[in-house]
This record gives sequence, C-alpha cells and structure tokens, in this order.
Amino acid sequence: MKKLMIVGASVLQLPAIKKAKEMGLEVAVVDFNPQAIGIAFADKYYNASTMDEDAVLAAAEDYKPDGIMTLATDMPMRGVAKSSDKLGLHSIDYETAVKATDKYDMIKAFKEHDVPSPWYYLITNCDQLQELRDKVEYPCIMKPTDNAGSHGVVKVESFEELVKSYEYSHQSSRHGNVIVEEYLDGPEVSVEVMVVDGVVNVLQITDKLTTGAPYFVELGHSQPSQLSAEVQEQIRDVATRACKAVGIRKGPAHVEMKITTKGGPKMVELGARMGGDNITTSLVPLSTGIDMVKATILVALGEEPDIEPKLHCGSAIRYFQLPFGKIKSISGVEEARALEGVRAITFTKEVGEESTPIHCSNDRVGSVIAQAATAEEAVKVCEEAMKIIKIEIEG
Repeated sequence: MKKLMIVGASVLQLPAIKKAKEMGLEVAVVDFNPQAIGIAFADKYYNASTMDEDAVLAAAEDYKPDGIMTLATDMPMRGVAKSSDKLGLHSIDYETAVKATDKYDMIKAFKEHDVPSPWYYLITNCDQLQELRDKVEYPCIMKPTDNAGSHGVVKVESFEELVKSYEYSHQSSRHGNVIVEEYLDGPEVSVEVMVVDGVVNVLQITDKLTTGAPYFVELGHSQPSQLSAEVQEQIRDVATRACKAVGIRKGPAHVEMKITTKGGPKMVELGARMGGDNITTSLVPLSTGIDMVKATILVALGEEPDIEPKLHCGSAIRYFQLPFGKIKSISGVEEARALEGVRAITFTKEVGEESTPIHCSNDRVGSVIAQAATAEEAVKVCEEAMKIIKIEIEG
C-alpha cells in the first residue's frame, strides 16, 4: 500500500485526506492542532506546525511516504518541497516554493521573465515609506509579502493613507515585509492549472466577485469564465508564462490576475498548489468533471493524472453578505438545499457568533455552491438559494 503525507489537517485539507483514503492509500497528516478535523480520517498524525519546515521534514523522514502534498494553503509548500527534495519525491523544488510563497520573490521572477505584472516597491520598515513620497502613483495596493486569504491587503489613495495603512499590512506579515504595488483596475480571474512533466495545462478559468476596495475579499466565483475567447487566450498565455517564471514543473497551480483596460491580463500572484474557496475541490469537478484533488495526489505519487474534461457545465459559489451583529437564527437551509442545482450549503459561523465586517476570508459566514448548464445559471441558483435562507442578526 502506497503512503501519502498531507501537510495540514484542517477543513482545507479534508478533501485530500478523504480522497486519498478512497484511493486505498495510507495517509499521515501533519498539523499543530491536535483537534484538527482531518486527523480522525488519517492513519497517522504528527503534531507539528505546517510552517515549520524542519518539523515537516522530520515527520517525512519518520513516515517515509511515497508522496507529500498540501491543499489550498501556501506556506506549507516550503515544507512539502524541502521534504520532497530530501526524500527524492515528486514536488516542486525548494527554490520554486520560495518564489511561490514570497510575493517579492514572485514578482521579481515575473519581471525577470517579462510576465505582465504590476510595478512594485519592497518595504522592510516604515521609514522607507518616506522614500516613496514622489515615486508612487495612486491609488495603489499595499500587502504583506508572505500571507494569503486577503490578510493585510489594502487599497490606498494617497501618501498619507499609505503611511496610515502600513501597520495594517505589516501586522499580517510573518517576516515584517510588505509590498507597495500598482493598483490593477479591471475584472479579476483565477486560472486553475495542472503542470505535468513541465507542460502547463489550463483546466479552467474562474470569474471572481470581490468586496472591492479597500480589502478585496472574494465573495464569489463562477466557471467557466464569461470573458471573450480572445481575452481567455491571453489569460492562458500569461498563466503559462507565470508558472514557468517561478519554475513549476509538476503539480497544481492557482494563478490570479486582473484584466486591465490598457494592458490586458496582468498577474496578481500565484500559488503552487490547488486553489481554496472550493474553487478546485468543488467548482472544477462540477464544471469540467476533472477530479483535481485526485490528480494532485497522483502527481505527488509520481503517477499520471487524468485531466481530460468530461463535462461542460457551469458552476458557482456565492458567500453571504450580512449586517453586523450576533447571529440570532438561521432558517430555510433545507428548503434551499432542495433547489435544483444546489450542491452544497455550508456555514463557518454558527448561531451566537458574530457577523463582522469582511476584511479577510475568515470573516465570511457561509456559502452556497451550485451547478447548472452555464455559469450564469449557476450563479442564479446560488442567489435564489440565498434568498430562501433567512439569517437573523441582533444589533
């Protein structure tokens, strides 16, 4: 029986843990939280932080897996790559893992390989902001170099606001560095990719809905993209060049970009892993029939994945937007689940918890996932289900 080690055991990695067991694999998980939901589904548990590269390596050396992976989280990829390098397994190399998890190294790689991307400045301390007084064009974006899920990302409109917002981005940076970069105006998409033997395969293009300025938290996704065929071809080209620029030769990638009016598609960032927000675990299989979780596991094991489309449908997810206050009651969920096309309704906050302003993805309350003949119809199913669900808020 082949063995797979999954770095992380939270709800984000649960689809991979369950899929691996369905495939008849023995599974070990690594997580600092002994109460993580995925531990109960695994065969072995290692208590270690997913961001502690040496601890992940120690677990791998003890377990001796045939493959190592994570799902939908960036920083654990460094431990995955380091361990795979040491054990001779199938993953991106460590240098690529750094480029895919540090936004400064990433954007440098884009520039070096002429991949369309924003202008930028690296800020390692607040005093350096003064040097940007006459250099930066507004509005611009400030964000930490080493975080995800929209943590610390903010749009700023002036130098005074840049200085004022610095601490917001800085406190979300694990190593204290932030980037000030060009604000890209236009619709946002993500590109779901599987790289096999150096060949970049675009599986799907996802249209995104966000809160907009200043925090840009994602509130919805739909597939396939409704952009023109010409623009979609440009998107595929930029995604392919971006993956090659950071050195991804095997495994999944989640590539984010904006479609600017003057410059066309420009990179925002990418992750050398499957996308989160149910994009690759739910929307890709619902729209294409491709089991991207299984494909990622097979690549990690050094086997050939099946990435041929089997469906041509629409899929969508929409997140609830609520008034602020304590959640008093939630009703109508079963009625909404009965709607044709609804595939999942989930809540990340319960009755008695607070609905807060949405500054990052953790602030969202719940979501609806739907499948239909087209992306537009799938979005309508989500919206209809959300109308049926009644969430009462105190205050």
